[in-house]
Amino acid sequence: MSEEIRIENKGHVRTIIMNRPSVKNALNETLAWGLIGALEDAASDDSVWVIAITGTGDAFCSGLDLSGPGSAASPLSGQGQQLDDLGWVGRFLITIRQNCDKPVVGGINGVAVGAGLGLAMATDARIISKSARLMAGYTRIGGSPDAGLTITLPQVMGYEKALRFMMENRTVQGKEAKKLGMAGEVTADDALAERLQDYCQELCQWSPITLRLLKRGLVQSLETTDMKAQLRYELANIRRAFTSDDAKEARLAFMEKRKPVFTGK
Repeated sequence: MSEEIRIENKGHVRTIIMNRPSVKNALNETLAWGLIGALEDAASDDSVWVIAITGTGDAFCSGLDLSGPGSAASPLSGQGQQLDDLGWVGRFLITIRQNCDKPVVGGINGVAVGAGLGLAMATDARIISKSARLMAGYTRIGGSPDAGLTITLPQVMGYEKALRFMMENRTVQGKEAKKLGMAGEVTADDALAERLQDYCQELCQWSPITLRLLKRGLVQSLETTDMKAQLRYELANIRRAFTSDDAKEARLAFMEKRKPVFTGK
């Protein structure tokens, strides 16, 4: 793992930390592909039940590093790169929502702009510090939204609010971001890291089987218009959940009036 990414493990929580504080965690090739790789590693590790993403210093992620992409870091083959039409910027949302069925919690500790905002909005749940600033920023540089923002922003705030937020190049901070649906919780700046860890640990009181099937169902619901297919998917998931050792332990603990002990099996 490169110096641009730090990994911390505590219990069943893995925290992925962007570590370019001198440039407010701006995205170069190494950091962006490193994030994707770290997420894929966490997704395939059964000891990891919940994933957190945050940044060092006073920024979550300031977006694309305008000084240049840095050294090439794509894991794709030469031909794969030639045919790639997503790049790292298109893979944040796909990796978090489609390729990882574990909860990914964003700890938005500071500025999140452009692709950095896209990364933040790709996470499944977000805790934001009071003074963190969120901005799309594309109109300012003559660009158009990427990193999944045309998907995630309308999901959380609706079409017109998302359009106006980006079209007017608005900047919002913690409380207003929560009001718009861009985050589920606001904390004091100096409490963000602790609250992020505490929340992720709280999620670990539940079976990872349950959490993963829950996320699968919600992600699938956003991608289908077939109601019967979605209902059948729900039934398939709950049948799979109920056959797990964790489900048996949950029911036994309920009957015995004690806290369940889950093993992820």
